[in-house]
Amino acid sequence: MTERRTRYPGPIAEARQHPHTLVEQGFAEDAALAAVLDRYPAELFDINLYDYDDEGQVSLRTGARGRLSGEELLEAIKQGRLWVNLRQVERGWPELWAAAMTDFAAIQATYPGMRAVRNAGQLILSSPKARVPYHFDAAGVVLFHLRGRKRLFVYPGDERHLAERNMEQVVTRQTTEELPYTLAFEDDAQVMDLEPGRALTWPLYAPHRVENLDRFCVSLSMDFQTWPSRFRNGALFTNAVIRSRGGRPRQTDGMATPELAARWAASLALKKAGAMKSRIAHFERDFEPEVGAADGAGMLRPAG
Repeated sequence: MTERRTRYPGPIAEARQHPHTLVEQGFAEDAALAAVLDRYPAELFDINLYDYDDEGQVSLRTGARGRLSGEELLEAIKQGRLWVNLRQVERGWPELWAAAMTDFAAIQATYPGMRAVRNAGQLILSSPKARVPYHFDAAGVVLFHLRGRKRLFVYPGDERHLAERNMEQVVTRQTTEELPYTLAFEDDAQVMDLEPGRALTWPLYAPHRVENLDRFCVSLSMDFQTWPSRFRNGALFTNAVIRSRGGRPRQTDGMATPELAARWAASLALKKAGAMKSRIAHFERDFEPEVGAADGAGMLRPAG
């Protein structure tokens, strides 16, 4: 019997790879990527630079889309240390999204009882030496890998590696998805190398981090919500509000479905009332991509 690496119930018990068909359909070729970068809405770009110290602690710099053509932006990503996330693929590249949803249906069918009720996608273009810090996603994830080589480190979803207080802060958008991290966690990692044409799933909420293996990488990260994950996210939101008012809420992993559903319902009213305002809606931009610049990051030019 497979050892569960998370305290949260769900059909996915461990990280596992699956085949997909997106590479053979041409979605990762330079011409297709440059054309998409030319037309993708600028407000859906996240451009990040992560810096790490010797203890693996991270600091983040954020970039603006800038004025490069799609071809030039692609070149800057290939040369630098950038992590570029194109949100809402379902809107920005519907052809890729339709193909990915077909592959998702085949993957979902391998997990009895898994029923996604909402899907969203992010196309990730990342530099050869880019690394994504230790974090978790408040959703299920299928990572479709299309180009280059990635190494993923997936960690147990217990309180030591994934404190619910920190989860509450992410779900309520008080902080980004990054989590407190220590090098001691590496002894507990499940390490997976991804090649083009492979997709990776992992347990709901499992903390993870990513390293590119010296090649330009293209991946599609598909988030999916099920009713159990929606209930739990709502319960985490409600718990965060209770905690912010001085309360000491019970952890969600001790709640049965009726209690989780009740707290989800409460979260809808709390969100409508504006009980927790996002603190990450607007980041100060530090740079914009530039071909030939160190790390692919040039000076931020004034608008005009």
